Amino acid sequence: MKNTYLYIFCFSLLSLGSCSLDTEPITQTDTNFYKTTDDAYSALVGCYDGMQVATGAAGKGVPVVSEIMSDDCFGGTGNSDKYDYAAIDEFDIARAPSEVDMYNDNWVAYYKALYRCNVFLSKMDQIDWKGDMTLKDNYISETRFIRAYLYFEMVRLWGNIPLLTEPSSENVPQANPDDVYKVIAEDLVFASNNLPSVAYTATTSGRVTKWAAKSLLGRVYLYYTGYYGKSDLVGVVTKAQALQHLEDVIAGSGHGLVEDFSTLWPAASVDKYAGENNKEFVFSIKYTYTSDYLGNTDGNHWLVMFGMREFSSYPYGRGWGVTVNSKLWNAYSANDTRRTSTMIGITEEKIPFDKINNQREYTGYYNKKYSPMVDKDGKDLPLTMGSQFWDISQFQDYVVLRYADVLLMAAELGSGSAQAYFDDVRRRAYKTAFTSLAVNQDNIMNERHLEFALEGIRYWDLLRQGIGKASTAIAETTSLLNGGVATTKTISAAKIQNTKGLQQIPNTQITLSSGVLKQNAGW
Repeated sequence: MKNTYLYIFCFSLLSLGSCSLDTEPITQTDTNFYKTTDDAYSALVGCYDGMQVATGAAGKGVPVVSEIMSDDCFGGTGNSDKYDYAAIDEFDIARAPSEVDMYNDNWVAYYKALYRCNVFLSKMDQIDWKGDMTLKDNYISETRFIRAYLYFEMVRLWGNIPLLTEPSSENVPQANPDDVYKVIAEDLVFASNNLPSVAYTATTSGRVTKWAAKSLLGRVYLYYTGYYGKSDLVGVVTKAQALQHLEDVIAGSGHGLVEDFSTLWPAASVDKYAGENNKEFVFSIKYTYTSDYLGNTDGNHWLVMFGMREFSSYPYGRGWGVTVNSKLWNAYSANDTRRTSTMIGITEEKIPFDKINNQREYTGYYNKKYSPMVDKDGKDLPLTMGSQFWDISQFQDYVVLRYADVLLMAAELGSGSAQAYFDDVRRRAYKTAFTSLAVNQDNIMNERHLEFALEGIRYWDLLRQGIGKASTAIAETTSLLNGGVATTKTISAAKIQNTKGLQQIPNTQITLSSGVLKQNAGW
């Protein structure tokens, strides 16, 4: 590479928290950059930033579309909006035939972020580490984790993607998914083995840890072996090894469950919020409230999609109205404390919502875990904190991995402590109403549904059980209110099966590749 474009953070640099980009790139040549540990730190921050932008400020938020594809949410949005979210929800491009580039911004941002990671990894040996090989290994590990996370998001969403492990703009065909998963697995194993065994403290903020790498490795193992029907993770990680990584997190990470489930979510707890660095959060992607339209893209741009349609009611803020399926409310028992912490119930909370005529696919329920918020005066919190833009400056972090997930994954993989891990999660949910339930695959999957609903996990849990089971769970015909008028809504199992649960490759990318890239079935 003859020129490197390095974007420098200017906010909260030391913690690698939610930072903003300079509006103009600084051009450096190989002869005067990637030399010192300061250069290395700046490059590492650039990799974190690439992940932040790709997952929070580019195109359609993957946590949002993951929920829309599942059985827990409908596309919703405004009654006069285009039908792109309906096409995603129903796995049917005929719902919005002109929407041939729904994910182009996502695709571009992911590959930009990967490019930064690959450049930095290719320059490690030309940096003067001053003998600190531990620091070098840490930076390599963090960068490889970020690369693995990005590729995992992409290969789950699209299935068939180009694989690049060196800085390149070469027009390469889509790789065999096994090859992509091999890179993911090797990256996470390296990070798991080389990051320091430092226990959680409340000062940990946004940085990848050994425990994050081990936890993500467990998730990748379960998804790959489930979706592709394999016995191990591409010959790199066995079931026993995946379980051991999770047991290491449980035994040595210092992470644990917070006492009150509601305190994990700002809108569910308000003044009791446990904070973005609480002990249950193993890894989160950090955002802040300083996004603008001048190039600062450090906010959570997708959060607004989950807000009540154009309506605020303290503490819940306005948004674009992705709606929650009423079946989810009914899936919880009345004594499960997670129900009212997970969902905003318009009727149940006596919210005077008056925008039904503006809302498509109204159900009476919205996402509480990831809801925009207002202060007691009804002012959007980003504006209260000094931002000029309430929509693109939402700042709630995205929780990628929680300790509860580690416990349930370890139980699923057959830990000798499976019953205890399973009970720990359920005991918190039911409090004094807790009764033990036998730990088995069906009960674990049901518990995962209730525990992680509306966190962007449910769809992938369904898909890894097989496209047949996933399509059966998601498909339905129901009646929803579109602009206040009852309208039939159909999601077809056959259409889900035709796509194999994968999403549309952007047509722009197919065109730019001169047809080297091929569209996924069903799109």
